[in-house]
Amino acid sequence: MKKTLILIVFATLSIFGYSQDWFGLERYKADNERIIANEKWPEVVFMGNSITELWVSYHPDFFSSNNFCGRGISGQTSAQMLVRFTADVVDLHPKVVVIMAGTNDVAHNDYWVAPDKVVDNIVAMCELAKANGIVPIISSIPPCKQFIWRKEIKDAGQTIADINKSLRAYAEANGIVYVDYHGALADKELGFPKALSDDGCHPNPDTYLIMENLVMEAIQTTLDK
Repeated sequence: MKKTLILIVFATLSIFGYSQDWFGLERYKADNERIIANEKWPEVVFMGNSITELWVSYHPDFFSSNNFCGRGISGQTSAQMLVRFTADVVDLHPKVVVIMAGTNDVAHNDYWVAPDKVVDNIVAMCELAKANGIVPIISSIPPCKQFIWRKEIKDAGQTIADINKSLRAYAEANGIVYVDYHGALADKELGFPKALSDDGCHPNPDTYLIMENLVMEAIQTTLDK
């Protein structure tokens, strides 16, 4: 019950946002300033939405023990992440950035977004990372057949699968490591199995263990290049 309540709160924030700071530039400002002042740069930054934010909340040791930095903001679209990418990624000088975006675009959190625009925004983040000496890793959008906060959207599962196909194609064409969470987690209906998610969109705490194995392999592959 408690986990379900947490997920409902995150879904509500997905609609209304944390505050009038629509781009989320204030969300990590103090922590970013501390990192910059101490020049204690993270090895990897995870850029994302509530799925990334919950990951840090559920498994803080995974981030602290590996010198990883979570920069997830609930409800954010790929366009919002692109705007804060410099402050939350580039300025922290990581070796690698793991980008996971698109869920909230498909959910029409702010407005309808064409699937190819989601891909464009993620590509732009990758190019911005590379221009600043940071190696990008592209994460697939995790599965979701229906959003609890946007039940009127009926084709979420297929839209996510189509975007992931384009992301994989871009990654392969440009020598970027692609982490296929979707392939590892989705059922035959392109959603989360009930055992892996309480709300059909956000991974359970134990599901993140599967994701951690996948992303650690991707990070190691990237660093070994």
